[in-house]
Amino acid sequence: MNIIAWSAVSAYGRTAADFAQGVRGDAAGDRPAPLSGSEHAHVVPDFDARLLLGKKGTRYMNRVTALAVSAVGAAMADLDARHDPAETGLVLGTTTGSVQSMMEFTHASLTGNRPYDVEPSVIPNSVMNCAAARCAIWHDLRGPNTTLAAGRPAGILALAYARRLLRAGRARTVLCGGAEEWTPDRAWLHERSLGVPTAEGTEGGSRTATRVAGVRTGRLGEGASVVCVTTAPTVRPLATVRAVRSTAVPPPASAERVLSEVVREVLADAGLDSSDVWGVARSGLDDDEANAVAALLPRQAAERLPAVGTFLGDTGAAAASLQIAAALTLAGPGAERDRHLLVTSTDPQGLAAAALLTVHPRPLESR
Repeated sequence: MNIIAWSAVSAYGRTAADFAQGVRGDAAGDRPAPLSGSEHAHVVPDFDARLLLGKKGTRYMNRVTALAVSAVGAAMADLDARHDPAETGLVLGTTTGSVQSMMEFTHASLTGNRPYDVEPSVIPNSVMNCAAARCAIWHDLRGPNTTLAAGRPAGILALAYARRLLRAGRARTVLCGGAEEWTPDRAWLHERSLGVPTAEGTEGGSRTATRVAGVRTGRLGEGASVVCVTTAPTVRPLATVRAVRSTAVPPPASAERVLSEVVREVLADAGLDSSDVWGVARSGLDDDEANAVAALLPRQAAERLPAVGTFLGDTGAAAASLQIAAALTLAGPGAERDRHLLVTSTDPQGLAAAALLTVHPRPLESR
């Protein structure tokens, strides 16, 4: 399965070129991504759905849907004229959909005169698969349409799902990735799900919840990233997906141990050894992930690529896809030979995943 195109919308900017420039700058100088529009999060700068996508159909579009529509459109723009919408599928990763839209729906139901006194335009946005469905309608994609709720590793699981669609002949081309928005509602829910200390008080004084072990609770981020994959012959693929694995992390199992097993399985599936790995695209959001990578791989390979989450924050379901985009940006252009890269991810809710990509050489000036 080959990757033939990719896109990214992130705090670096609205285009893949912005992302590539930002990632290369961070890899060279350890520069933190600028905060845009919010003192609490790394958000996409100057992202206005109505200005970027047009007024038609965007009046009630929520932010995560707009990010996904934008990313899918950018990836499709790189496809040639042989692209057939009828044979193109979409696999989009999410955490819970749009938290803000769900909150708005719930608030309207609880505060209205009747539970069903909810504005009709709010209802579609509160459904988890809203973003994927709108992408298909917007871009006339008539192949399989799937939403995967998998948190941070969603982009890796989307690759595995896309591979199954291609092998079964359900599609000739699949767009797969993830999208996540930043809103105050998501920040509120994120803090409480991880047990981050809050300023709320109780009758007995301040209340402090227990932090999930190993999880770094830095700033949240947002974004969307999509790769286009196919098994059809292509002149110059960007990369080949050699292996993908994922598994649950049941308590009280260690995420470090489980991810280590997943990485070993991925290497075995690809017929490679740890010494063959050129670099690792980590999330940078979990100590267990960092420890697993450091224990299994040579130090140079483990530390060669910057951890995207260090600069873009916790981008939720977009995280793994942005890691893949970073790997394609840093490993391909200017390379003299193929480079094998690992992409790793864990989620605090109990999931570990890894993928092995062989990134092919490209001209230095390409993104």
